[in-house]
Amino acid sequence: MNCPFCSHNDSKVIDSRPTDEGQAIRRRRECISCSKRFTTYEKIDEIPLIVVKKNGNREPYNRNKILNGVIRSCEKRPVSMKDIENLVDGIEKQIHNTMEREITTELIGNLVIDKIKDLDGVAYVRFASVYREFKDINTFMDEVKKILSEKPSL
Repeated sequence: MNCPFCSHNDSKVIDSRPTDEGQAIRRRRECISCSKRFTTYEKIDEIPLIVVKKNGNREPYNRNKILNGVIRSCEKRPVSMKDIENLVDGIEKQIHNTMEREITTELIGNLVIDKIKDLDGVAYVRFASVYREFKDINTFMDEVKKILSEKPSL
């Protein structure tokens, strides 16, 4: 690691501690040459995940797309941002646990559907209506009836 002050390529670690809930390590270093201190962060370098869209196009995975879709589905619902973040964290963990380099939007959508159903029934129907591309009111009503039969407490 080169010193940001003098560009010397040797330093010693003064302090080391975990950050980001154990996902990274923060290190305080001191340059052997100029004795100035600087901070570095060490993280696991994850393999980039590629999302395969319905039309076959590929694009880099973007957590914000899932997050924004769930937020839109939960608008004006009694769902906290923390609950939404936890839901997306769980989905993301499942995606990464597949150990695949490419994942389909269909799989992502199904993961969201499964998780959001337990979070809020109305948010589920909202998300499902967009994700499953309901063509008419009957398709929409069939989904609502299905939910009501599974969870009569809605």
